[in-house]
Amino acid sequence: MRLVSIPPPHGPPQEPQGPQGRRPASQGQAPYPPPRSAHGAASGFAPYGLYGPYGPRPPAVVNGVAVAALVFGVLCLVPAVGLVLGLVALWQIKRRGERGRGMAIAGTVLSSLGLALWGAALASGVLADAWEGLKEGMRGNGVLVLAEGECFDSPGGLEGWTADADRVPCEREHDGEVFAVVTLPDGRHPGDDSLTDTADERCHDLQDAYVMDPWALPGHVQVYYLVPSRESWRFGDREITCVFGDRDPRQTLTGSLRRDETTLDAHQLAYLEAERVLGAVLDETPGSGFPEDDLPEHRQWAAKVADALAEEVRMLRGHEWPAGAERPVGDLAADLEEARGEWAKAAGAADADTYIEHADAGWGVTDPYISVTARHALGLAAAPPEYDGEAGRDTDGGGMKV
Repeated sequence: MRLVSIPPPHGPPQEPQGPQGRRPASQGQAPYPPPRSAHGAASGFAPYGLYGPYGPRPPAVVNGVAVAALVFGVLCLVPAVGLVLGLVALWQIKRRGERGRGMAIAGTVLSSLGLALWGAALASGVLADAWEGLKEGMRGNGVLVLAEGECFDSPGGLEGWTADADRVPCEREHDGEVFAVVTLPDGRHPGDDSLTDTADERCHDLQDAYVMDPWALPGHVQVYYLVPSRESWRFGDREITCVFGDRDPRQTLTGSLRRDETTLDAHQLAYLEAERVLGAVLDETPGSGFPEDDLPEHRQWAAKVADALAEEVRMLRGHEWPAGAERPVGDLAADLEEARGEWAKAAGAADADTYIEHADAGWGVTDPYISVTARHALGLAAAPPEYDGEAGRDTDGGGMKV
């Protein structure tokens, strides 16, 4: 059996009464009921309900974590946070006796649904589609979603973090010109260091496709790139944007640097294609600095130079040039044929001294200035590129270091 105590009746203690329900006369009091309060209730009774010894009991406090859980659940911006807050709120409410259980449960449920929706969106590619739509929307507002060939000003410059840009015509002064956009594969964010390495390699490889004439790229121009942040990666951003800008951050560029099939005529393209054959081999100089250190390596490289010269001569003589350029190009082809002979002799040299003799003669004939007349006749840049103290030839096959 369970013993239950019964609380005493409310009001003052009841005095003993006689057989007829009256107080004994010996009490010396009149048989009247107890006085009533001003509100009409008997003395000792609360007029509007039961109160504790120090007045009415205050209501329980609403748990603040529960409120936050509900807010995150409704907004569905960071559902994982709402779910965690909801579970913490339920634990605190049970422990402290606070109010807000309903809000905590609602926040937990909504956050769970939000997580499920995010997972489904990632699996179905909805976020990637949303990112593409966002980029299209941002295009009209001038934020930094740039395409190849566009020029822009960046309020924050070309270094550090930037989120927007103002597109301007390339004929006007501008901070940067986009020359390539590289699309990365899906997957986890590669990390900032990995993205930087990829951008450095890919952008330098792609600059020759945008500026086919290396003489047209000023020495003060440098390559920059914009890479996805971890935040934009979550929304499907997979693009590295390769940009030309001035080496001095206080300076701007004027005019487009683009020199490809969209800006060059057929004769200019034919000449640059032929010139590129030799340029690719000349950039791959032997790793050993002197023929005495590794003569076989230098001989192999000289043979490649001779073959490249033969191919360039063939391409130059196989094209029908306009009347004003026919003779200058013909003279250039004859000089290159002479240089091919010298490099072929260097490739067959028996000793380092013989190699150096013929290689020096070959370098003399392949001097860039021998092509100035032909370039001028074709309307191409006629001043050889100048390499300042911060730029130079990349002996690892990357062309100009910028």
